[in-house]
Amino acid sequence: MAGHSHDPADYRERDVVPVRRALISVSDKSGLLELAAALSAAGVEIVSTGSTAATIRDAGHTVTDVASITGFPEMLDGRVKTLHPSVHGGLLADLRLEDHERQLADFDIRPFELVVVNLYPFVETVASGAQGDAVVEQIDIGGPAMVRASAKNYANVAIVVSPSSYPSIIDAVAAGGTSLTQRRELAARAFSHTASYDAAVAAWFSGETLGEGIELPEHLTIQAERLNTLRYGENSHQRAAIYTRQGGRGIAQATQLQGKEMSYNNYVDADAALRAAYDMVKPAVAIIKHANPCGIAVAAPNALDPIASAHLRAHECDPVSAYGGVIAANGTVTLKMAENLADIFTEVIVAPSYEPAALEAFSRKKNLRVLQLPADWQQEEMDVRLVSGGLLLQDADRFPSDILSVAENWELVSGERPAEEEMENLIFAWKTCRAVKSNAIVLAKNLATVGVGMGQVNRVDSCRLAVERAGDRAAGSVAASDAFFPFADGAQVLIDAGVSAIIQPGGSVRDPEVIAAAQAANVTMFFTGERHFFH
Repeated sequence: MAGHSHDPADYRERDVVPVRRALISVSDKSGLLELAAALSAAGVEIVSTGSTAATIRDAGHTVTDVASITGFPEMLDGRVKTLHPSVHGGLLADLRLEDHERQLADFDIRPFELVVVNLYPFVETVASGAQGDAVVEQIDIGGPAMVRASAKNYANVAIVVSPSSYPSIIDAVAAGGTSLTQRRELAARAFSHTASYDAAVAAWFSGETLGEGIELPEHLTIQAERLNTLRYGENSHQRAAIYTRQGGRGIAQATQLQGKEMSYNNYVDADAALRAAYDMVKPAVAIIKHANPCGIAVAAPNALDPIASAHLRAHECDPVSAYGGVIAANGTVTLKMAENLADIFTEVIVAPSYEPAALEAFSRKKNLRVLQLPADWQQEEMDVRLVSGGLLLQDADRFPSDILSVAENWELVSGERPAEEEMENLIFAWKTCRAVKSNAIVLAKNLATVGVGMGQVNRVDSCRLAVERAGDRAAGSVAASDAFFPFADGAQVLIDAGVSAIIQPGGSVRDPEVIAAAQAANVTMFFTGERHFFH
């Protein structure tokens, strides 16, 4: 359907727009009374609806009800309030055009110069576990219509969708009006806001229609808001920023308690560290460098301070590489752990909580970045990765909570089924291997890594690297491989170093050769039937 067109000469210049009339309808009442007081003091007519009007009126400010403008009361349990020409004519009229002014006069419609709207709490309602009609009733219709109409008409109307913008609006009103630049920036935020809202609604409907467990929707919309511009990206010549997703509960939502500004690489490593530490059920610490583990460990049995014990054991795996590392703990960081870090240069530490004394100790390391996870932090259900021209989506690689029962079904292809302690070490090594870049080999002993081989283009080199880093500790350790051994040579490197057991997925055409090598050395070997590549 063709729209109206005007010659550019028809438009009159309009930069600063004085605010004489404001339409306010908000679910989030934060800062509302301060805004209303400032508008009233400036002589701005406030038009409002429902609970917003009642809140402003109860504070002693004069409010014009929308119903008195439209001539209709709120209908259908509030579903119809503002969907009326008397409202939308005042939002969409382009007062740079004389014929728009004439049409407003013909129908006795007055324009709005300011619109303040935030939408029904749809995302929060879904997050609360509500279902069905309770969610549907939080799908805002009139709100997005007003937001989009006002944003389209940014030449004449300032649209505000967040209380964070109230102070700048109050200042603009006091200074004589909003500027064109300000209105355009507000419009950009408004369209982003409604796009994110609609994406959340669409995602919910997809899940509602297709049932629980939808992983691969036909249409995928990812909305994110810039949280911070970073100094640079992976390298100093690259621009970078961090964005937060609506409903996200990960490293992007962590609170920084102290230290220098987080860098791009800091965020990448911190996320990798969380991935490793939170695979463990017992108190655990992971130390990461360049997205690979320098060491991962759980607390020693009967440790007086489990999280401090886990850190020391993780650090012992590779103290050289741990210099300048990023640390994640899956439990409260104690003073003892903080004291252990006193002489170890560390870039970032991230944990769910900290003892006050630990934070006091960290305050003496001014450059150390200390991050606290959100209380509802959880690992992602899906992984998204950009590729040129598109993106890849997959289920997150997660271990089942009942991995002990899963381990009962692993296929023993060589040696005797080990005692409980060695079996626990094999499970630990298997979990740890998931956090290592492929090709990945992990050597573990006493629930701590002693050697890690990662990122090599062939598995035998990863085996050699893990053995070299473990040194004498390789003897009596257990080994995990994230994928099968394509030849027996890699497994033979581990066997020659003295490992007592090997866990791997199996599935190679040369499995018989690999099994034969293990059997000849009387080394226990399990096939899990599942690999854990991490590229």
